[in-house]
Amino acid sequence: MKALVCVQPEEIRVEQRPRPVRGNGEVLLRMRRAGICGTDYHIYGGKHPFLEYPRLIGHELAGEVAEAPAGSSLTVGQVVTINPYISCGTCRACRRGKPNCCARISVLGVHADGGMCEWLSVPESAVIDATGLSLDQAAMVEFLAIGAHAVRRSGLSVGEDAVVVGAGPIGVAVALFARIAGAGRIVLVDTRAPRLAYARDHLGLDEGVVADEGLAEALTTISKGEMFDHVFDATGNIHAMRAGLGWVAHGGSYTLVGVCKDDLVFADPEFHKRETTLTASRNALSVDFDHVIASIRSGAIPTDAIQTHTLTLDEAPQRLPELIAEADSVLKAIVTIA
Repeated sequence: MKALVCVQPEEIRVEQRPRPVRGNGEVLLRMRRAGICGTDYHIYGGKHPFLEYPRLIGHELAGEVAEAPAGSSLTVGQVVTINPYISCGTCRACRRGKPNCCARISVLGVHADGGMCEWLSVPESAVIDATGLSLDQAAMVEFLAIGAHAVRRSGLSVGEDAVVVGAGPIGVAVALFARIAGAGRIVLVDTRAPRLAYARDHLGLDEGVVADEGLAEALTTISKGEMFDHVFDATGNIHAMRAGLGWVAHGGSYTLVGVCKDDLVFADPEFHKRETTLTASRNALSVDFDHVIASIRSGAIPTDAIQTHTLTLDEAPQRLPELIAEADSVLKAIVTIA
């Protein structure tokens, strides 16, 4: 079968790999779509902290059931998406119902080979029914679930204001699910004005602020000096993450969705006087996947506008560096697997 493999930083190619054989308790999938996300770009750029090369990439996945275990509720040809966070089921986090932060987690496309290939066999527990969604929509469920999880982790309530720093796919997902949760005001922040304009014109996220030397003044003006109930960082940029505490209102929360290799340092007086709730948000849970699928089915998520680029598996080695260079105009690129 064909598989997209990042051999080493800045070297990616389509290889021939053996077609997998379904194991006990596994489902064999005919892969049809794979979204390209920031993780894949970081793998290509040699910036991912948890990865060994070579790696078959891809974890935003959609496919069709080819074979399922006896007695499974899944049927051949059924459209599915995949929860790519394969957990051990026995560690303390798993026992507490938090497999998204399993101590021995194996994320497809990161710790283990992923799904940007023609065939994939995964545990049945990782396969999620996506009936009623198109294949393109099913490939968007995973990254949207990260945004849904972050909003749920924050405890955002109806009428509360939010700032989302980072207008890439994850930041947009956070903003969309903050809107679904009933946020009173959502301000999107990014260094790229074209991304903010796209979010305004195509996604209905009307308030955007460019992250430049005037950012602090702009957010102070918008909030009338009180700042915001909830701040989300979806950049993974250490400078943005350090600055984000300054946008949190007294009694507010700060949710870190992005991750980076550097140490995160705050001034304790600023953190303490706000009684800030600091939360990390990692991956997503089944409840988040369910929320996303229901939201897509209801029309609450503008998936047609989110998908900005389409390419084939064979085109991916050439197109991936081009997409990185075109970042201002790329929101979500999806690979079609014939």
